[in-house]
Amino acid sequence: MKKTTPLAKPINLLQDVHSRMINLPIYFRERICEECAWSIPTFYRKMRVILKAGNSRETISPSLSNAEKEKIMAIVDEVYSSFWNHCNKYRKHQQR
Repeated sequence: MKKTTPLAKPINLLQDVHSRMINLPIYFRERICEECAWSIPTFYRKMRVILKAGNSRETISPSLSNAEKEKIMAIVDEVYSSFWNHCNKYRKHQQR
């Protein structure tokens, strides 16, 4: 008897990588909101630059705590690592 294997759907490398890259900011935002218990409006409010007037120079006032900064960088590493690992399947094919 012949072994039948399901036909694998061909993967378009460009389409796959592009769609992953398009979704990275959304996934990043979702992870930040989940881990920091923020709403989406809070996420965007925290991203805004806050300028304080009064001096001849305007200064930027940070709106993130040190714990939030650490959590954000941990999520950046996680999201980037996930994308890198996803792309490894294409790198391995090229090395053969």
